[in-house]
Amino acid sequence: MAFVTRYVSPTSGRGVILFLGLTYATLSLVWASLRLSSGEPYSNVAVIILLTGGPAFVLLYGGFQLVHADLDSDLYPLIGGWTLGAVGVMFALLSLYHFQPADSLRNPYREILVLTALSSVAGLGVGMYDARARTSARELTQRNEELQRLQAQLEASNERLEQFAYAVSHDLEEPLRMITSYLSLLERRYADELDDDADEFIDYAVDGAERMKEMIDGLLEYSRIETRGESFESVDLDALLTDVQQNLELQIDESDAKITSDALPRVTGDPRQLRQVFQNLLSNALEYSGDDPPRVHVGATATDSRWQMSVRDEGIGIPPEQQDRVFEVFQRLHSHEEHAGTGIGLALCQRIVERHGGTIWIDSEPGAGTTFTFTLPPTQAPSKPAR
Repeated sequence: MAFVTRYVSPTSGRGVILFLGLTYATLSLVWASLRLSSGEPYSNVAVIILLTGGPAFVLLYGGFQLVHADLDSDLYPLIGGWTLGAVGVMFALLSLYHFQPADSLRNPYREILVLTALSSVAGLGVGMYDARARTSARELTQRNEELQRLQAQLEASNERLEQFAYAVSHDLEEPLRMITSYLSLLERRYADELDDDADEFIDYAVDGAERMKEMIDGLLEYSRIETRGESFESVDLDALLTDVQQNLELQIDESDAKITSDALPRVTGDPRQLRQVFQNLLSNALEYSGDDPPRVHVGATATDSRWQMSVRDEGIGIPPEQQDRVFEVFQRLHSHEEHAGTGIGLALCQRIVERHGGTIWIDSEPGAGTTFTFTLPPTQAPSKPAR
C-alpha cells in the first residue's frame, strides 16, 4: 500500500475513511430513491441499501472510533491507504470484467457500487490488522530496547559493585592485618603485665578483626558471582557431593553426622560455584543440627524441564517470621557466640542458583528441621534418578 499511503497524509488518513463512508451512505440513499421512483420492488431496494449502507456505517464508525484505538496517529494513512486501495483494486477488476468480450455486467453501476463498498470494508479490516501488527512490532522493539538498556545498567551496576568490593577488600585488609598483628605483638610482649580483662579485650579485638576480614572476603566473592564465574559444563553432582563431604570431613566426624543422598543427576553449570552451594548448605545443616547428631539428606527430583535439588536436615529449624531474612547479605539469625559464620553464605547460594537460571527457597519449622530446595538445568531431559 506504499503507492497509496504516499499520497495520504497523516492528517487526512482518517479523513479518507470518513469520506468513503459518507460517500457510500449518500450513494446508497440516492440509488434507493432512484430505484423506488422507477417502480423497483422494495425488497430489491432493501438488499441494495443493506449491501451499501452497511459498509458505509462500518466505515463511518471505524473512522470516528479510530482515535480511540490503541494505534499511533502516524499509522492512520496506512489504514486509509488500505481502504482506498481496496476500492481502487475492485474498481479496476470490475472495469476489466466490463470490457471483456463475454457478457458484461447486467447492471454495472449497481455492481460497482455494491462490490466497491464491500471491498472498502475489507480494506479497512486489512488496514487495521496491519496497523495493529506494526504497533505490536514497535512495542516489542521498544521493550527490547528497554531491556537492553536495563541490562546495560545492570552490568554497569555489577561492575561498580565489584570495583567497590575490591577496593574495600584491598583497602581494609591491610589495616585489619596490622591491627591483628599489633594486638598479637602486644599480647606477647606484655603478657606478664596484662591482667585477665586485658587479655580478654585483646582476644575480642583480634576475633572482631578476623571476622571483619571474613565479611570483606565474602562481600568480594558475592560481587564476583556473575563476572568471575566459570563457563557452564556438564557436572556430575554425585562426584561433586563426594568432594564436598571430603572437604567437610572434620566437621562431619566431630559432630558424628550422617549424610545420605539420592542418586544425583548430571546438570549444566559452573562446577566451582555448584560445589560452593552444596558446601554452604551442608555446612549449615551440620552447624544448626541442635543437640542431636546431624542427619542430612540430599535429594533430587525430576521436574518437566529442570532438576529440583534439596538439602534436608533434622535440626533446630527457622521460625516463619525469620525465613525471608536468610537470603539477605549479612543477616544473621543467631549471635556469633552461638553459631559461627558471616551471614553471607545463603546469599551466595541464591546468587549462584539465579546465575544458573534457577530459584531457591526454604521450608522449615522450629524444632523439626529445615529443607533448602533449588532448581538446576539438566544436561538432557530429566528423568527420575535410580535409588
